[in-house]
Amino acid sequence: MFKRNTTPAETAQPVQAVERITSVLGSGVIWHGSINGSGGVRIEGAFEGEIALRGMLVVGETGRVTCQNVRANTVIVAGAVRGNITTQKLEIRGTGRVWGDVVTTAFVTEEGAFLRGQIRMEESVDLNLEPAPESTPSEAAQAEVIAQTPIQIPEPTPAIESTQKTMRKKKS
Repeated sequence: MFKRNTTPAETAQPVQAVERITSVLGSGVIWHGSINGSGGVRIEGAFEGEIALRGMLVVGETGRVTCQNVRANTVIVAGAVRGNITTQKLEIRGTGRVWGDVVTTAFVTEEGAFLRGQIRMEESVDLNLEPAPESTPSEAAQAEVIAQTPIQIPEPTPAIESTQKTMRKKKS
């Protein structure tokens, strides 16, 4: 009744790290600047600037990205990207539109996807992402410094004091 299973055990396969979205640029947001760092970013709004990520970039169906260069480990496009893309894996969904050249090791498209540019497939891709500076304090260290900074409250001027007294009298 409680026999051990005598079938051969399955060989254990390494579990791949699941890339997660840690930041979202919402559909009503227009952002000009740069996105750098590690983690996953989903863009549903409009973005113009530079993107260099250690992680995943998802351009949602309502997302519009205009960059000279987009660099990330994985790029999934369901919206529109205008600019060159350098990535280890590029996926263009059926609603995705890309105008620019692509350098990648893996390329996936769905029916209906659009790409105007050249694709260069490589065995490996150097994303040229600068290593995170070691001297930059962590968020916890920055919060500690802020917490230890004394708050300075300026002395009230006579004009402010008389206004405050007048307001107290009106409330009474």
